[in-house]
This record gives sequence, structure tokens and C-alpha cells, in this order.
Amino acid sequence: MSHVGVPRGTARKRRSLALLTTGVLTLPVLAGCSSDDGATGATAPQDVAAAGRNLVAEGGTVNWAVDALPTTLNAFQADADATTTRITGALLPTLFPLDAKGRPQLNPDYLESAKVVESEPRQVVLYRLNQQAVWSDGREIGAPDFVAQWRALSGKDSAFWTARNAGYERIEKIERGADDLEVRVTFAKPYADWRSLFSPLYPKDVTGSPDAFNDGARTTLKATSGPFRLRGVDKATGEVTLVRNPRWWGSPAKLDSLVFRAVATGDRTGALAAGRVDVADVDAAAAHRITQAAGGKGADGQPLAQGPGAGEGPAAALRAWAVAHGSNAKAAAAARAARKKTRAAADAYAAEQAGLRAYVVRKSLDPAYTQLALNGESGPLADDRVRRAVARALDRQELVDTVLRPLGLPARPLGSHLALAGQPAYKDSSDALGGQDTEVAQALLADAGWTPEGAVKKSDGTKAGSEAGKKDAEKEAGKAAKKDAEKKGTGAGKAGSTDGKTGDGADRREPALDDGLYIVGDDKPGDGEPAGGATHVLAPAPAAAFHSSALLRQAGYLSESGISEDIPSRVTAQDKRPGGAAGAYAPAGTAAPAPAADGRRGPLGKDGKPLTLRFVLPSGPGSEPLRSVGDKISAMLESVGIRTEITKVSDESYFQDHIASGDYDLALYSWPATAYPATDDRPIFAKPVPATDGSLLVEQNYTRVGTDHIDQLFDQAVSELDEDAARDLMKQADARIWAAAGSIPLYQRPQLVAANRKLANVGAFGFATPHYQDIGFKKPQAAGAPANKKK
Repeated sequence: MSHVGVPRGTARKRRSLALLTTGVLTLPVLAGCSSDDGATGATAPQDVAAAGRNLVAEGGTVNWAVDALPTTLNAFQADADATTTRITGALLPTLFPLDAKGRPQLNPDYLESAKVVESEPRQVVLYRLNQQAVWSDGREIGAPDFVAQWRALSGKDSAFWTARNAGYERIEKIERGADDLEVRVTFAKPYADWRSLFSPLYPKDVTGSPDAFNDGARTTLKATSGPFRLRGVDKATGEVTLVRNPRWWGSPAKLDSLVFRAVATGDRTGALAAGRVDVADVDAAAAHRITQAAGGKGADGQPLAQGPGAGEGPAAALRAWAVAHGSNAKAAAAARAARKKTRAAADAYAAEQAGLRAYVVRKSLDPAYTQLALNGESGPLADDRVRRAVARALDRQELVDTVLRPLGLPARPLGSHLALAGQPAYKDSSDALGGQDTEVAQALLADAGWTPEGAVKKSDGTKAGSEAGKKDAEKEAGKAAKKDAEKKGTGAGKAGSTDGKTGDGADRREPALDDGLYIVGDDKPGDGEPAGGATHVLAPAPAAAFHSSALLRQAGYLSESGISEDIPSRVTAQDKRPGGAAGAYAPAGTAAPAPAADGRRGPLGKDGKPLTLRFVLPSGPGSEPLRSVGDKISAMLESVGIRTEITKVSDESYFQDHIASGDYDLALYSWPATAYPATDDRPIFAKPVPATDGSLLVEQNYTRVGTDHIDQLFDQAVSELDEDAARDLMKQADARIWAAAGSIPLYQRPQLVAANRKLANVGAFGFATPHYQDIGFKKPQAAGAPANKKK
């Protein structure tokens, strides 16, 4: 499906942002699994209509919907996208594809073996190639291809236009081994993620010179080495056609050809119904239509219970018939025209539904997660106490249920930034920050100086929220922090051990000094009660609030669609609660209303400035899930006194103009998961450093929140050749990331794929790399054979 941004592919290039709008590229599913330390998480099985090759017919063409034609076929260039990754996966060698648990596995089609043969004084990896492995032009795959790719991606020659390719710069030399089938790679510095290198592997004709690398592989690949080869790219029809590779030595491709066809998100339902595509990532709405179509008509041949006119009951239909045949000629003509238009739309909808019956929705959890990002560069969120308060106000389970439960997928909050449930490295470290607790959130805000008194500008010259208010705030903070510590035992500082442990049964320790982290209650214990009494504020007037709300509703009906999406995009969360329209005020001096029964409190402020956070969300048609989650987050934050101003922007500008540039306080976007967090995740969580011009160099850390200790843990992990030790370092880093509260993981994204019912070995792959040679149409069942009830 289309995205505001592109998921990371198998290439070790600069990791690309994957912003959730609807679905996602079906990348290399998490099978049920827990790590050795007992960590658990919600997992979903792969859903690909798995079938043995003996049950798959020979021949045929599969049309696969993609967002757009690839801008380049060179996966190591900055403008490589999701389609580049999809296509090169069928054309080029991947030495260590991922399995269903997100683990890299040696690919026997290309390698007989690959292992570290020396670690001192230098790390040496010895690859032994499959002696049958050749390029489509007949040349053997060998050391010259490895050498050319290393030189192109090492960063030493700026003439090669490459994206970030960590790992290659650590290589000291590459040489031929005992024979032409051996490639010996010596590293100048140890590199734990060596399996990530040389995937995809390009022929030396592509990587051997800057001209060939920069321009030669953008629209064509003269030599490939996979079950398919490239026939051509047709910009006029928006198609990339692959055909069976006659020189492929592995299991031959079942299909004659594989066509990747550019189909916009909004056009996919129609393309499926018309039979123009066989496989397509879809959103929840399209998946629902396909599921409904499978049921056909209702009982006794009644019309479908959805689509144009489906919601019209008998009484409404009778009234419409009466108007259409009434004495008012003008009204009757309009009614008949409307009925005719509705009938035509219903017929078209029914025809599409008939076409959609040929498809089934394959679903799993996508190898990517959605997070709430908190921009800590400036403003209220520069204070880590405010960031923690935001996190502690969230009911993550409710947010997960909003997205995943309606789809019948496992719904459990994600507990790690660096691994997904089912991966061996997964561990829920969210206790380093703590779960939802309104009192603790309010105490954190009070300790940071954000109080109800602070929202009012004093007329006597004193600052809002001055000494009296601060004392009360300190008491409230101490009380809530004490409550939280008693509830959790170890408190929010669980991640802060300096001896490398993440707090599994260990005593609570202070965070390292370089983290700049502060836990409320550590040095300000207190047992006082918060101040009581009415606070005099400019209180919303119920009549004016009701009038403002009515005007907003009227604006929606007068817009093109008559729905709330057409109301101006800048709407505060307060406008959505009863009697809470912003800008409607009672006379000065009016006492604030009593706290709401649901526990919500009034606005907070400091020195007369209200605590308001700018929440930026994409406005595209496929972004409804994000906006729904955003609305719930706004309501949760309002319950602790944090106002949010929601700003909806176009999908095209969301990333570049807002996320990357830092023009937001809160935002929702996604990162793809990886089997190599020490390499791929470091730029996302690296501590920003000042540039010479005074700006911040943030790499891909768009929250601008990081610590020296987190950086040190990543550096240690990427050089640690003991896999268990490296995994433990990553778990420690994840606990630190939680404690810094710059990024709050919410849920693993749903993966919904519409596939022709007759297809096998394709669908929601989850983590696993697709086996393109096994995809094909199921053989017809022999007469009398039991039907396969599971589609």
C-alpha cells in the first residue's frame, strides 16, 4: 500500500521512515516465540496459503500491485524505494534471507557456508559459494563481485552516489580464498552484523565504476542472478515485467512471469474487482469489502447489506417512493433522479463485489511498528518530566485495541524499540518508563512547574504558579511518586543501571550522569495533599461552547462531503468535549467548574502560558487509522491537563516538512523492524550533536532525544561478536530509550494483503523473505478429493 515514506528493504542503506497510512509493503511473520528470558509478546502466524511445490501448477502470470514504478533498481541509492526492494528480491542474491521469526538464515542457493574463521587479531569471515551460482550472462559469482561492491559502498570514493551503508567501512580487505569459490573478508574493526552485508549482491558490472553505479542500474539490470530475470520496465503502462531465468540453478520458478503493476491506493479495489491485479496490499476498508463479498447476497437472495442505498430502511424507502410519485413535480423529478443515481451506484458496487469474490484477505502483523514521537528539541517536551507525563497518560492497550482488535489480530502493546514480538531479541522493557497512571503523570507535570494556577496571568504583578502553587505542586509530585514507587517496586528508573543490566530483578539505580534523566520523587519526597479550593480562571461558557460546536458541525455539512474531515484541520482536543469549545469564555473571575466525573482536570500552564502541544497528523484518505489513534491520544492527554492542537497536513509534506524538519511536538509514524538493530537502529536513537552553524545533526533521530550512554551501548553491540552478549547490550539500550521517553512504541502494524484465491505461497509474509520461485497457482483438485476448507 502507499505510504508517507518508504520501509527499509534488505539493503543496508540509510534506514527509511515508514509512516503508517494504511497497509505496508509485504516485507520479509512473526511466529509465536518468546526470548530466553521469558519475554512475551503478541505474535501472528504467517498467512500465505502455504503449499508444497508439488501442489503448485507450472506456468501463468501473477500481477502484483505496487505503489509506483521504482525510481531506481539500485537498492543502495538514496531514492531506492519499497518497489526497488520488492523487485530486486526476485532478481538478485540475498545471502541471508530472514525466516518467519525475523532471523537471518544462510541461503543455500548461493552459499555452501559462511562463518567467522578468525577473531584475533582481525575478524575474518570466509564465504564458500555454491559452485552452480552464476549470473544470467553465464559468468560465475565470485570474489570480484564482492570486491567491487565493497569499494563502491565503503564511503572512501565520493564519486559513488550511495546512501548510508554501515558495515562496509569496517572492511579492511577482500581476497580470493583457497579457490574461486572462496571469498575471504577481513575487517579492520569487529562487526557483529556481518550477515547484513552483500545483500542484495550486484554484479561487478554495476558496482565497478561510478558511472555504472550511479546511472547504469537505475532503469535496467543487464545481469541478474535469481529465479527471475528482468524483461523490461514500461513507463507507459506502469509495469515491470520479470520472466523465468533459464540459467537459474535452484528450484525453477513456477510462474512464467511476474508483473509488478503501479496501482494507486484508491484504485486497488477496482483493479482487484476487474482482475487487473492478483496480489495487492489493502487497507482495512478494502479488506472489509472483500470479506463481505465472499458472503455474496443475504438470506433468501436479498440484496447486499452494504454499499449505496444499503442503509435505507423500509420506512425511508416508502417515503422516497411517495415523493417520487407525488404531486410536487419538481420534488418528484429530483427524487426520481436521485433514485436512478443510487440504483446505478448500487449496480456498480454489486458488480465490483462480484469480482471481489475471487479474492481472499491474507492477514498478519507487519514487520514494522507505529510509535508516538515526542520532539524534545525545544518547548515543553524538552523537559524529560513532561515527556514522561505524556507517556504515563497513555493507555497503550486501548490504542492497540483500536487498530488491531477489529481485524482479529493479536492486540498487545509493543514493549521494545529494537525488536518485535517473536524475534529472539525481543524483551518488554516498558517498565523502565512505567505504565498508564494519571496521578503520576499529573505529579510529573506539577514537578516540572505546569499547574492549574500557572495557566492564569496574575493581575498583581506576581508570576502565575509562583511559590504557593509550586509548594503544592511539590507535595502532589512527592505523593504520586511515592504511590508509583510502592506500586511498581522499582520505579521508573529501572533502566538506569550503569553496570549494563536492564533491571531484571536488580535493585533500582540512578541513571548515568550523561543521560540527564530525572525520576520524580528521587530527591523530592513528600506526603502533602494537593491544594484545594476553587481556582479562578477564564472558564468556558456553556452557551458559547454549544454555539461554537454547532457551527463546527454546520461547517461539516456545508462542505463537500459533509463529514468531520472537512472541518478546518486545526482543532484542539478540548473542542471535542462537551462544553469545551476553545475561545468561548465566561466573564473574568468566574470560578473554574468542578473536576469532571471522568477524572479530567482543567488546563495547566506556567507563567501564564498554557501547556499546549502541536500534534501533526497526515490528512490523506488512507490515514484514518492514524487519525483515530491521534484523537484517542489527545483525549488521554487532556485528562491530565495537556491540551493538544491537532494539525492535519498532506501526506506529501508530512515527513519532509514536519517530521524531518522538527516542526511538530507530537507525531505518529512507523519504523520497519530489522534483524540488525545495532546497525540499523543506531541512527534512529543517536544523540543529536551540534553542527557548526548552530543547528542539530540528528541523523534519523527525529525526536531529538538521546544520551551518551545509549550511543555507547550501540557502539559496544555492533562490535560484539558473541551474539548473546550483543543481544543483551541491545536490551539494555532499549530500556534506556524507554526511560528517555522520546519515542513511545504503540503497536505492530497490521498487514493486509488481498490475493487471488487460486494462488499459493503468497500473501502476508510478515518477517519472512518471499520465495518467489514457489509462488504460483494451485493445481486443480482431483475428482473426489476433499476440499481445502481453509482458503
